[in-house]
Amino acid sequence: MRALITGGAGFIGSHLAEALLNQNAFVTVIDDLSTGSITNIRHLKGRSGFSYVIDTVMDHSLMAELVDAADVIYHLAAAVGVRLIVESPVRTIETNVSCTEAVLTLAAKKQKKVLIASTSEVYGKSTAIPFREDGDLVIGNTTRGRWSYACSKTLDEFLGLAYWKEKKVPVVVFRLFNTVGPRQTGRYGMVLPTFVQQALKNEPITVYGDGGQSRCFTWVGDAVRAIIDLSMHPQAVGQVFNIGSEQEVTIMDLAKMVRDVARSSSEITLVPYDQAYEEGFEDMGRRVPDLSKIRNLIGYKPTVDLPNIVAQVVEYYRQQMLGRDGHA
Repeated sequence: MRALITGGAGFIGSHLAEALLNQNAFVTVIDDLSTGSITNIRHLKGRSGFSYVIDTVMDHSLMAELVDAADVIYHLAAAVGVRLIVESPVRTIETNVSCTEAVLTLAAKKQKKVLIASTSEVYGKSTAIPFREDGDLVIGNTTRGRWSYACSKTLDEFLGLAYWKEKKVPVVVFRLFNTVGPRQTGRYGMVLPTFVQQALKNEPITVYGDGGQSRCFTWVGDAVRAIIDLSMHPQAVGQVFNIGSEQEVTIMDLAKMVRDVARSSSEITLVPYDQAYEEGFEDMGRRVPDLSKIRNLIGYKPTVDLPNIVAQVVEYYRQQMLGRDGHA
């Protein structure tokens, strides 16, 4: 199989590339490094079947060549992270929608299969827990920039499914729920790497809001396995799937778990949302996926529980910090 991964130098994309190479696929990565990093794929250089291009998906002539050479396209290129969304809403909307449109337009010419990465954010302010793929999406007010990401990814989904319905482009949409693991950065507000790095430095662990908001964290290896399995299942085409974990934890309890696992002396500090992001910032109280659909189709089941996820992320960042300090 010949796979093209947009955003392949990002956290999830780099793990997906590695997993596909391990299955003897030919993998090409394109990334403009706006949120990804060349260090994420450095260990893949020289592997048989791997190639990468540092450029934007909006380079249509280049993308046309890459799409023509691929059997399947994993479209992960996007503006991600709450901080980036709040600070750069124009970039968020334009990147997400324009890149997805560009990929689908090219894929339609040769009927190439496209897997579109979406997000649990699309459920917005819905209180219908657990979130089902056929449930209504409740997006917040347009004056709240925080919802621009959810809205843009919702439009990505509409675009993908429209291309399937109207142009018969084989499209699969997957909604990721708080995927975590090695190589994830806290630069744009990702909570687990932020907590881990604060704990390892014995700095205050900053919990936004009152810490009562809850999430379900997914090991990146489980998410990647699910993405690949969906790409190979013919009945997944034209469908939307949640990928995540059903193990719910409050952000306050996550902070305490990280502190304990890291054997840290950090204090846990509450930071109001208005101070952390912007005045009037709204958060989602709970994000819990219904996984019955993906479980029934491909037998998906998370294999790494939260304590082990935290332990592995702590160990990853401990080694990273030791390396930077010249002690390892």
